[in-house]
Amino acid sequence: MIGAAKQREVGVIFQRALSVVCLLSAPVHAETGQALYATHCASCHGATLEGQPDWRSPKEDGTYPAPPHSAEGHTWHHDDAMLFDYVSRGGQAVLDDMGVSFRSGMPAFGEVLSDGEIDAVLDFIKASWPERIRALRAQRLGG
Repeated sequence: MIGAAKQREVGVIFQRALSVVCLLSAPVHAETGQALYATHCASCHGATLEGQPDWRSPKEDGTYPAPPHSAEGHTWHHDDAMLFDYVSRGGQAVLDDMGVSFRSGMPAFGEVLSDGEIDAVLDFIKASWPERIRALRAQRLGG
């Protein structure tokens, strides 16, 4: 059995090690998000998050082209829970639940991607925003 001082020392070492692991895993999480984005999102939202042309104008079927996820789009206007839900359940399901009269072409990825993978994709997208957009988002969302 080890003494209380040794337990505290081990606890501090463990906390430091955990912090290092978290810091080192952040880039890996972003890299994973980037790879997942390239596989599942880029075909509609663009390889560089640029979205489809004329994304603000409806197509003939009433849906809108995929918007950009860059700072030029509106993704940053939404909180993390909304973005996660939109990716997981698909745009139309979320909009219907909100009572929003809008046709979304965004498919559901909740059965394709795990919760952690969806988070990684969203982290990749958010990491691309300049500091100015991050600050505006925080202000807009009350954070």
